[in-house]
Amino acid sequence: MTTDCIFMKLFQYLRYFFYIAFNWNFSIAWYILRQEIKGEKKYGIHTTGADELEQLEKKGIDISHATIYMPVSYDLLETVFEQYAPQKFTHFLDIGCGKGRAMCVAARYGAKKITGIDFSKEFCTAAEKNMAATRQHCPGLEYTIIHNDAFYYDIPEDVDGIFLFNPFDEVILEGVVERILESHEKRPRKITIIYANPLHKEVFTDAGCKEVYHYQNLKYLEVVVLELGDER
Repeated sequence: MTTDCIFMKLFQYLRYFFYIAFNWNFSIAWYILRQEIKGEKKYGIHTTGADELEQLEKKGIDISHATIYMPVSYDLLETVFEQYAPQKFTHFLDIGCGKGRAMCVAARYGAKKITGIDFSKEFCTAAEKNMAATRQHCPGLEYTIIHNDAFYYDIPEDVDGIFLFNPFDEVILEGVVERILESHEKRPRKITIIYANPLHKEVFTDAGCKEVYHYQNLKYLEVVVLELGDER
C-alpha cells in the first residue's frame, strides 16, 4: 500500500470516528473504530465511512425515506452469523446493501448465493468491487448486485435469509415487508430476517413475523432475528 493510500485510509477512519463521536459519543466511536480497523483488515474490503446521501439528492433522487449510509459493525455481524450461519441459507439477500459489508462477511461464513440491492449506483459499484475481492476466498460463490429501489423489488422465491441494517424508514419498510409476504405466499417456507438497528421492528411483528433472537452491545449496536413461516 502506498503512502497516499495509507494517509487516505487514516483520514477516512478519523473522519468516521468524529462523525460517530459527534452523533453518539466518544466511547462508542472508539469501540467502533477499533472494530473497523480490525474488520477491514480481516476481510480485505473497504466499507468504512458515513454518507448522508447528499450527492443522490443533488441528482434528483428522493432520499426522504432513506437513512444515512453507515455499515453495520463487524462484531455485530459476526455475533449473529455465529448463531444463524449464512451457509444454511439457500439464497441470502441484503436489502440496502450499501458497499457490501454484510454480504462479504456472509460469504466468508459460508453463504453460496448472495444478492444485494441498493438504490445508490455508487454503493452498488463499491459492493461489486468488495464482493469480487471476497470471491477470491470463497470458491463457488455466486452473487448479484442490483441497482434498484427495494420498495418495488420482487423477492426471489428461493430467498430464505434476509439482512437489513435499518436502510430506510417505516414507509419503505412496509412495502418491503409486503414483498416478503408475497414471496412467502407464492412459495411457503421459513424465511429468516436479520434486522440490525431494528428501529421499526413492529412492522415485521405486526405482519406475523416472530422474534427469535435479540442481541445488544452498548446503546446503539443492536440486532434482532425474526422468522416467517416454517420449514414445511
